[in-house]
Amino acid sequence: MSGSWFEAAFSALPDPRTGNAKRHELLEVLTIALTAAVCGAEHCSDFADFAVDREALFREFLELRNGVPSHDTFSRVFRLLDPSAFAMCFGRFVDELGAAGEGVVAIDGKTLRRSFDAAAGRSPLAVVSAFASATSTVIGQTGFRAADGDSEIVAARALLRCLDLTGQLVTADAIHCQSETAQTILDRGGDYLLRLKANRPALHEMVATYFADGQIRAALPTCATTDADHGRVETRRAFVTHDLAWLRGSRSACTEPVLLPGLACLGMIESTVTRGGKTTTTRHYHVASRQLTPEAYLAAARSHWSIENGLHWVLDMTFDEDRARNRKDNGPENLAILRKLALNVLKRARPKISIRRKRKRSGWSDDFARSVIGQMR
Repeated sequence: MSGSWFEAAFSALPDPRTGNAKRHELLEVLTIALTAAVCGAEHCSDFADFAVDREALFREFLELRNGVPSHDTFSRVFRLLDPSAFAMCFGRFVDELGAAGEGVVAIDGKTLRRSFDAAAGRSPLAVVSAFASATSTVIGQTGFRAADGDSEIVAARALLRCLDLTGQLVTADAIHCQSETAQTILDRGGDYLLRLKANRPALHEMVATYFADGQIRAALPTCATTDADHGRVETRRAFVTHDLAWLRGSRSACTEPVLLPGLACLGMIESTVTRGGKTTTTRHYHVASRQLTPEAYLAAARSHWSIENGLHWVLDMTFDEDRARNRKDNGPENLAILRKLALNVLKRARPKISIRRKRKRSGWSDDFARSVIGQMR
């Protein structure tokens, strides 16, 4: 795959192997693993079997001087690779693929439930991902283990520092409604839209009280959407305000709200759901550094939810990630990166076909597989 985007992105990745363990080129091992993952393989044994069965396909663009790698070779590589360096190469590959686009970047965490290692006393690996909603692609990830003293908040900041967020609106749940996180997003050239809950009690109470006033709401710009499906009707009405003069600003007392840096907009989405003759209403609040219109605010908030359906659900249902039993060393995190690489490649190819169908057809047909992996060349 000489001269390919894939080679340009991963050629500088340090090879952690020594001696005879390096008889297979690292780039060729990674290329086979990624192609196998695209075609439906889920773990190192699958990669090795796929390499044997499709050796003729791989010899079209790989040298394979020492034949195809074994299961032990794939396992060793993913256990020993530095996840940080692999993630940096992931970012370069995304840049070459042109996958980020413009719009909303959603930040969210997910736990790989079966990645715990009871014998080594290691907790499950959790991964924070950055998801570009406009193109439905992953543009970065960082892993952490809570038992090691890490947290989703710290991991998200580390991920954000690696991304060029120029012109992007970054969305995240209330756990990330933190001054340092907001400043990190601003420093990287982006704007933030963060969920506001009771983990910032003073600010949350003041904002909730403000939007609860009917006279105030009547004077605010607003918009609404209605969705109906399977007997469920949901109306979402968004309100925004750019007038923040009534907030008291930074204070040292715990009862006074501490404002996030660059705060320029407050928003509320009132969701009314009717199902089976019963109606419920909930209100969600957000803070933003961009002066959003109600329409842009509602669209961005809904785009954030796409990370669940467009990434987490696909990884669990199509790639079976929640049942992946890779536990040793860096294996779980590196294979999580590989799955997202495969997902990005699949997203870009043959967009009118579902991810599940594309994986199956790639596994069945060399011609179809060539049409998918051809993006990497």
